[in-house]
Amino acid sequence: MTKFSGKNLDRSAGRAAENPKDGVSNKGSGYPFELERPGAASVVESSDGKLSINVPINLKRRSGRRLITLPDGTVQEPRPWDTQPTPLQLALARGHRWLQMLETGEVSSLREIAQLEGLDNSYISRMVNLTTLAPDIVEAILDDCLPPNITLFDLAVDPPRLWSEQRDRVGILHL
Repeated sequence: MTKFSGKNLDRSAGRAAENPKDGVSNKGSGYPFELERPGAASVVESSDGKLSINVPINLKRRSGRRLITLPDGTVQEPRPWDTQPTPLQLALARGHRWLQMLETGEVSSLREIAQLEGLDNSYISRMVNLTTLAPDIVEAILDDCLPPNITLFDLAVDPPRLWSEQRDRVGILHL
């Protein structure tokens, strides 16, 4: 039985990483926890009013990532904020950020953004072009479900003005 009480393992040093003041982990909620082998789910109330909640889960590693395995054997999919963004998602976010900088008057031109970021003017221009994409294409980028043959270059270089033409270029059916 594996039991960790209020400790996280500092993987780089191979030792427990805990706060010396109170002995509680320096990560997470700050509440002490115990990780045991899965069993029956239960809630136990102690005489001082504290609750102990037992949840039957397994933690497994898959592709270097820890995944929660539920009692029926299914794997809980990682939450969106637990996954790394794709290059297309990063490019879309940069384009929107740079467009906002222009619209709010923080900068006066794409050239100024390029100087601030230390990037080429044409790159900045292509990323801002991504802000004109059809909403369903943006959704496909964010959901990471674009066809695998679509590249950043396909989307950012001279995108058609009409959303229907953009969909034709990308190969997404109108929703």
